Amino acid sequence: MKLYTKGGDKGRTSLIGGERVRKTDVRVEAYGTADELQANIAYLADKMSHEEVLMPYVEDCRRICSKLMTVCSLLAVGCNCEYEMPKISEEDIAWLEGRIDALQAELRPIECFTVPGGCELASLCHVCRTVCRRAERRAIEAAENYNINKILLVLLNRLSDYLYALCRTITERLEAEEVLWRS
Repeated sequence: MKLYTKGGDKGRTSLIGGERVRKTDVRVEAYGTADELQANIAYLADKMSHEEVLMPYVEDCRRICSKLMTVCSLLAVGCNCEYEMPKISEEDIAWLEGRIDALQAELRPIECFTVPGGCELASLCHVCRTVCRRAERRAIEAAENYNINKILLVLLNRLSDYLYALCRTITERLEAEEVLWRS
């Protein structure tokens, strides 16, 4: 089987179920941004795997990447799709909230906003957080126009919170300077 089909050469692509849409369709933008987020989180996990003190968070990131693949597939569903699709569940949200709470419990309270910087891994984590916020915005727009399960919007919202807590955790574990916002 060839990797290329030439089906997208004129700016169109197929959604799951066969519906053909422009590559600028809001659903394509949404799942494309979630895919970009997944790639960035995988890169973050690979970079963190070189730091022993960050190993517990590598598995979190790998689990999150798997959930993001589910998010991508749910955003890529066409209007007449009859396939049984994977789900995002309340348990997925609860797991993420539990991880956020666990990270927060070990961090100093926030006295003012932090900004990207301090060390390479914290900055990369902030890149993931900002791409997550964009993925959430694109998914919201798609959900306003198509039948998309709103629980994936909750997952993306919690994920940006997790990534913020992870940024702060990385900074602390690596004993880097936390860069604070000075207005």
